[in-house]
Amino acid sequence: MTRLLLGNIEPGTSDDEVRQFLGKYGFPEPSGLDPMPGDGSQPALLLHFDNLSPEALHLLRERIHGMFWHHRRLSADIMMDSHG
Repeated sequence: MTRLLLGNIEPGTSDDEVRQFLGKYGFPEPSGLDPMPGDGSQPALLLHFDNLSPEALHLLRERIHGMFWHHRRLSADIMMDSHG
Protein backbone atom coordinates (compact mmCIF):
# COMPACT_ATOMS: atom_id res chain seq x y z
CA MET A 1 0.00 0.00 0.00
CA THR A 2 1.19 3.50 -0.76
CA ARG A 3 0.03 6.65 1.00
CA LEU A 4 -0.05 10.30 0.03
CA LEU A 5 -0.58 13.20 2.41
CA LEU A 6 -2.53 15.89 0.55
CA GLY A 7 -2.30 19.10 2.53
CA ASN A 8 -3.57 22.67 2.57
CA ILE A 9 -6.95 21.68 1.14
CA GLU A 10 -9.62 24.38 1.12
CA PRO A 11 -11.87 23.90 4.19
CA GLY A 12 -15.20 22.38 3.20
CA THR A 13 -13.84 20.52 0.17
CA SER A 14 -15.69 17.20 -0.09
CA ASP A 15 -14.09 13.78 -0.52
CA ASP A 16 -15.87 13.51 -3.87
CA GLU A 17 -14.25 16.76 -5.05
CA VAL A 18 -10.84 15.40 -4.03
CA ARG A 19 -11.49 12.12 -5.87
CA GLN A 20 -12.54 14.01 -9.02
CA PHE A 21 -9.49 16.26 -8.83
CA LEU A 22 -7.12 13.31 -8.42
CA GLY A 23 -8.81 11.40 -11.25
CA LYS A 24 -8.34 14.37 -13.56
CA TYR A 25 -4.58 14.07 -13.02
CA GLY A 26 -4.40 10.31 -13.54
CA PHE A 27 -4.65 8.98 -9.99
CA PRO A 28 -6.53 5.73 -9.44
CA GLU A 29 -9.44 5.70 -7.01
CA PRO A 30 -7.98 5.82 -3.48
CA SER A 31 -8.87 2.89 -1.24
CA GLY A 32 -9.17 5.27 1.71
CA LEU A 33 -9.25 8.96 2.61
CA ASP A 34 -8.53 9.80 6.23
CA PRO A 35 -8.75 13.36 7.54
CA MET A 36 -5.66 14.37 9.49
CA PRO A 37 -6.08 16.00 12.89
CA GLY A 38 -5.19 19.65 13.22
CA ASP A 39 -6.56 23.08 13.95
CA GLY A 40 -8.45 23.26 10.64
CA SER A 41 -6.39 26.08 9.12
CA GLN A 42 -4.68 23.75 6.63
CA PRO A 43 -6.88 20.65 6.29
CA ALA A 44 -5.13 17.52 5.07
CA LEU A 45 -6.13 14.04 3.95
CA LEU A 46 -4.13 10.85 4.08
CA LEU A 47 -4.90 8.95 0.87
CA HIS A 48 -4.37 5.20 0.67
CA PHE A 49 -3.71 3.38 -2.62
CA ASP A 50 -3.74 -0.44 -2.45
CA ASN A 51 -2.60 -1.14 -6.01
CA LEU A 52 -0.14 1.66 -6.74
CA SER A 53 3.63 1.27 -6.60
CA PRO A 54 5.76 3.86 -4.80
CA GLU A 55 7.36 4.74 -8.14
CA ALA A 56 3.99 5.38 -9.79
CA LEU A 57 2.83 7.45 -6.81
CA HIS A 58 5.99 9.55 -7.05
CA LEU A 59 5.27 10.33 -10.72
CA LEU A 60 1.63 11.19 -9.99
CA ARG A 61 2.59 13.33 -6.99
CA GLU A 62 4.70 15.55 -9.23
CA ARG A 63 1.56 16.45 -11.19
CA ILE A 64 -0.23 18.01 -8.22
CA HIS A 65 2.40 19.10 -5.66
CA GLY A 66 2.38 22.89 -5.44
CA MET A 67 -0.70 23.21 -7.65
CA PHE A 68 -3.15 26.01 -6.90
CA TRP A 69 -6.62 24.44 -6.40
CA HIS A 70 -9.72 25.82 -4.67
CA HIS A 71 -7.93 29.00 -3.53
CA ARG A 72 -5.04 27.07 -1.94
CA ARG A 73 -1.57 25.86 -2.94
CA LEU A 74 -1.58 22.12 -2.33
CA SER A 75 1.19 20.07 -0.81
CA ALA A 76 1.51 16.40 -1.69
CA ASP A 77 3.92 14.24 0.29
CA ILE A 78 4.50 10.51 0.03
CA MET A 79 4.30 8.85 3.43
CA MET A 80 6.88 6.14 4.01
CA ASP A 81 6.34 3.28 6.42
CA SER A 82 8.86 3.18 9.22
CA HIS A 83 10.53 -0.17 9.78
CA GLY A 84 12.40 -1.00 12.95
